[in-house]
Amino acid sequence: MHALTSQMFRCNGLDIHAKLAGPVDAPVMVMLHGFPEYWAAWSRVANKLLDRFRVVLPDQRGFNLSSKPEGVGAYDTKHMVADLADLVSQISPDRKIILCGHDWGASVAYAFAMRHGDRVSHLVIVNGVHSVPFQRALLAGGAQTDGSQYINYLRAEGSEGPLLENSFQRLLNMFEKFSAAPWLTDEIRSAYRQAWSHPGALTAMLNWYRASPLTVPASGTAAKDLPVTDAMRTKYHIAMPHLLLWGLQDVALLPEARLGLEEFCADLTLREIDDASHWILHEKPDVLADEIVRFVT
Repeated sequence: MHALTSQMFRCNGLDIHAKLAGPVDAPVMVMLHGFPEYWAAWSRVANKLLDRFRVVLPDQRGFNLSSKPEGVGAYDTKHMVADLADLVSQISPDRKIILCGHDWGASVAYAFAMRHGDRVSHLVIVNGVHSVPFQRALLAGGAQTDGSQYINYLRAEGSEGPLLENSFQRLLNMFEKFSAAPWLTDEIRSAYRQAWSHPGALTAMLNWYRASPLTVPASGTAAKDLPVTDAMRTKYHIAMPHLLLWGLQDVALLPEARLGLEEFCADLTLREIDDASHWILHEKPDVLADEIVRFVT
């Protein structure tokens, strides 16, 4: 059995912590977590795969044991892409990687695939969104706009205060707000609280939202169109085979947030899971692992 072990990497001037496991000569699979999680978000899926892949689960900048640079500007996606490029150059210098992302990790994975397509053999996104279809859905003023109002709450100056209260109770409530979360045991709650308690962690995590260029109109705002040009299709193109796994019970990201994705993808496969939510990584690790293996082999 290949147990997950910790390693610290120096990437793009920062210390990036990651968990690794699996045969060193196996295909490398990098798995990026979202908000408000850390490397452990992917652990149940990774444990199903580490006998045949070299799995790498980083704490992205600002989260858990990785560096937490100050300032909103440090959390522009280009910096996370640079972190990942440096990490990939160290863990898989001569071979392409399989890149997986969920939530914010999906945003970084998409951006990396656009800018460093020569380093990625397969792209796997789990309940995450490509920036153009998502922005288009936000501007449409419908259910996705309503469902994304939490982004403006998290971006607000001073949002750290309420989130810190009662040992991060509001952050924990986010898991159950978006779905029932029977997987959220006392042990897992304690691990999240520990990850969020590192100095500077909460502000760094929130700065991902504050640095994002996404426009989230207030509910009830008149709809606006976002015309897609050929230049946009070229800039935001996903060239490698792309698997999108989607839990249909997600109330944070709705199917309309992915409409038109095929315009940007050369080879897109969509798999929907009826009884899974935004927290599908915790709910359906066996299903996800099976779908990923089928896709990449």
